[in-house]
Amino acid sequence: MSPTPAAQIVVGVDGSEPSIAALRYAEKLAPVFDATIRAVAAWDDPAEYPAYIPLGRSEYTDVARKQLEEAVTAAFGENPPTGLETAVLFGHPVKTLVRVSHDAALLVIGGRGHGTFRGLLLGSVSSACVAHAHCPVLVVRRASDPA
Repeated sequence: MSPTPAAQIVVGVDGSEPSIAALRYAEKLAPVFDATIRAVAAWDDPAEYPAYIPLGRSEYTDVARKQLEEAVTAAFGENPPTGLETAVLFGHPVKTLVRVSHDAALLVIGGRGHGTFRGLLLGSVSSACVAHAHCPVLVVRRASDPA
C-alpha cells in the first residue's frame, strides 16, 4: 500500500498585492488542510503576437520566475513555509490554474491581478477559476494585516 500524497494548496501568483496576500492566506490555511503550498506563476505569449510565436520565450519565463520569487519574499521574508514549492508554467493563467487544481485541496488566488480593468471587483482569471477549478477556491480580494 503506497502512502497517500500530502494535500497541496495551490496559489496563483502574478506579483500583485492580492496574490501576495493569497500566499499569506495559504500559509495560515496549510496546517488546517495538513497541506504544503505550491505557488504557481503562469505566463502565455503576449496577445500582441497572435500570428506567430516570438523568439526569446525564455525571457518571459525569467520574468515570471523573478516576479514569483519577489512575491514569495514579499509574503514570507526570509522564512518561507516548510515544503513550499514554486513553479513557473507556460500557459494561459486560467487554463494552467484549472489544470493544476485537479490535484489540489484548495486553490487560493487574488481577486484582482495586473489586468487592465481596475474597477472590477473580481478579475477575469479569478472569476474563471471560481467557475472551473476542480477544487474549492478562495479568492482574496485585498491585502490584509498578515498578523
